[in-house]
Amino acid sequence: MRRRVLPGFGLSLGYALVYLGLIVLLPLAALAWKASGIGVEGLIRLLSAPRTLAALRLSLGGALLAALINAAIGLLVGWVLVRYRFPGRRLLDALVDLPFALPTAVAGIALTTLYAPHGWLGAWLEPLGIKVAYTPLGVLVAMVFVGFPFVVRTLQPVLASLERDVEEAAESLGARRWQTFFRVILPVLAPTLLTGFALALARAVGEYGSVIFIAGNIPMHSEIAPLLIVQKLEQFDYAGAAALGAVMLLLSFALLVIVALLQRWSGRWAERTT
Repeated sequence: MRRRVLPGFGLSLGYALVYLGLIVLLPLAALAWKASGIGVEGLIRLLSAPRTLAALRLSLGGALLAALINAAIGLLVGWVLVRYRFPGRRLLDALVDLPFALPTAVAGIALTTLYAPHGWLGAWLEPLGIKVAYTPLGVLVAMVFVGFPFVVRTLQPVLASLERDVEEAAESLGARRWQTFFRVILPVLAPTLLTGFALALARAVGEYGSVIFIAGNIPMHSEIAPLLIVQKLEQFDYAGAAALGAVMLLLSFALLVIVALLQRWSGRWAERTT
């Protein structure tokens, strides 16, 4: 008789569905039920408000741009950590995990200290006309900071397992470095890179603690959608807060579905090119 490490399929599936229902589906159902209390007219009025549109545009647009930046820089950093040996490499590798361990509020205070007009970096950037703290640029910096480790840690195992024989074969056939990267390496890394991009995007969309300190929370300028939700909760407008949260959830889910479709396409592309 074949013994299984885990219980049978039925029991395992039952536990998985119960856990998923309690942890994910039940809170989402409660959010949708609470949001329905605002009504259709209230939802339209909420979403058409200029302040709400500006906050959603900053939160979603900033998260998308931050994820793109992290995808590019994370690929470079992951490549350096895997392919090269140099003094301080282990320290640099450990620093990548700093945003994981650092409380978000502490990260926000630290970033504000650095980029404030009289901060260590802000004092140098201010004469150049670059203002980071209390601007949308500061929101972007905070989102990049919290999402960066997801890309690096997702890519590192794949980069470590990437055989160099294929690269050497491409070079022996006369391929240049950029041709080897875009035609040999990138197709293999594309699905994993998109996974890291999706994780960084999801992390940045709902970020609150590290953003509110450096953002300045100026309405119509540097105010993020999660802050609007907190403000509505403080005003006891629970239906409005739930409705805005549900809208953010749907928009984020739509972005993740698009990324998942791109992952599937990139996987097929990698199979065709390799």
